[in-house]
Amino acid sequence: MNWERLKSLIIKEFIQLMRDRITLEIVMFMPLAQLLIFGFAINTDIKHLRTVIFDQSRTQESREMINSLSSSNYFDVVEFAASMKEVNERVEEGAAKVGIIFPPDYAGKIKGGRQTSVQVIVDATDNLSASSALAAAQTIGLLKSQEILAAKFARLGVKVPGQAIDMRIRLWYNPDFITSWYIVPGIMGLLLTITLIPMMAMAIVRENEQGTLEQLLVTPMRIEELLLSKIIPYIVVGYVQVFISIFVGIFVFDMPFLGSMPLFYALTFFYVVASLALGIMISCFAQNQTQAIQMSVFIILPCVLLSGFVFPLEAIPTGFRYLGECFPITYYISLTRQIILKGGGMEYVWKETLALAAYIAIMFTAAVQMFRRRFVP
Repeated sequence: MNWERLKSLIIKEFIQLMRDRITLEIVMFMPLAQLLIFGFAINTDIKHLRTVIFDQSRTQESREMINSLSSSNYFDVVEFAASMKEVNERVEEGAAKVGIIFPPDYAGKIKGGRQTSVQVIVDATDNLSASSALAAAQTIGLLKSQEILAAKFARLGVKVPGQAIDMRIRLWYNPDFITSWYIVPGIMGLLLTITLIPMMAMAIVRENEQGTLEQLLVTPMRIEELLLSKIIPYIVVGYVQVFISIFVGIFVFDMPFLGSMPLFYALTFFYVVASLALGIMISCFAQNQTQAIQMSVFIILPCVLLSGFVFPLEAIPTGFRYLGECFPITYYISLTRQIILKGGGMEYVWKETLALAAYIAIMFTAAVQMFRRRFVP
């Protein structure tokens, strides 16, 4: 490999990249915009669900239960219905996500020491909201039952028995369930996928369309030198995006960075190069820039859904989990969360690092062969 020749090619690629100011500005500011949008907008702890209540009891006991539901912040009472039909209509038309019906004998059964029931209707078209409403309603009902039993035992002068099993739960790494802490490491990997793969693919296809690639190929340079010269400028772009993402995560969302920052940036190199190698592979199949974009989008969607960014890997069926492992983002998201949120060192992320290194070796070697077969006369 001729280093002087490679240096000249890299300088040429940087000049060509800097000339496309609009694309460069989009790539630089996209991490900031995307992180702010996703960080503030996405929240898996769904609260303030619009709730309609049909209180047939109209007693102090039912009002206390309604106050408990409202004060939890999970249920916002928007209307008190006059009939069961009205509750159904509000849920059906989308004016309310939850409908709660108290029976006429609600207070009487509680005072008589009998079990009573409260019907909760949940619009499950949005399963995140439905799950949140279900868990909140069950928890509030359980706590209220314990409170009623404790008051009854106290009136009888009986000591309230303790629980047979005391589950002492300790939440590590994100005890307050702050969604942005979970989202930001995944967004970094997703942003690099969204930008680097199509940019790398289009850079090669564009040169082929313009005829400059053919001019380069008749020079004494080697294929490896050409591809390295194209990869290196985008490695710099990738690191700028990662730096912006980390800066926003720490100073805007108060995300902790518990691990080694030098280790994180060093291992990010493997993911950036793996993504660029995938972009080169796409360019070997695309006939024009439009096809390059379409192929990139086709890859981005499974990267989002099967990488653990949106859904936990444990919830993905085995076959699709194996498919997700074909993309480098799956390993990078696991790696970033381990280092950033858990403070893990190399002993905890060596498997992901090894997988990314193997991915680079296989993909780059295959890309060189495909590039030579496609573009070299």
